[in-house]
Amino acid sequence: MQPDTVIRALAALAQEHRLAAFRLLVVAGPEGMPAGAIADELGLPASSMSFHLAQLVHAGLATQRRQSRSIIYAADFDAMRGVMGYLTDNCCGGASCSPVDSENSGERSAA
Repeated sequence: MQPDTVIRALAALAQEHRLAAFRLLVVAGPEGMPAGAIADELGLPASSMSFHLAQLVHAGLATQRRQSRSIIYAADFDAMRGVMGYLTDNCCGGASCSPVDSENSGERSAA
């Protein structure tokens, strides 16, 4: 994945409503969700939600399709995996990473 693509994706997610919408789309799975349902779930006006969803589509993190009179948005899981892969590429210098110790506020465990 190219750095400019990753930057565009991270910039789109660096906004509260877009991050929340993307997380909803991830939970919804490949079927996606209608824009109106996303707006209702997040308590946003439809016009604001349309703007945020368009940003996710532009960043390559979501897809849209028309189904009857609704526009259905879905997370682009390949793009999400690409961003995550880019961020974790060469993690820990190529060595096996230790699991996170939940009792130490996100610090790596000594195991």
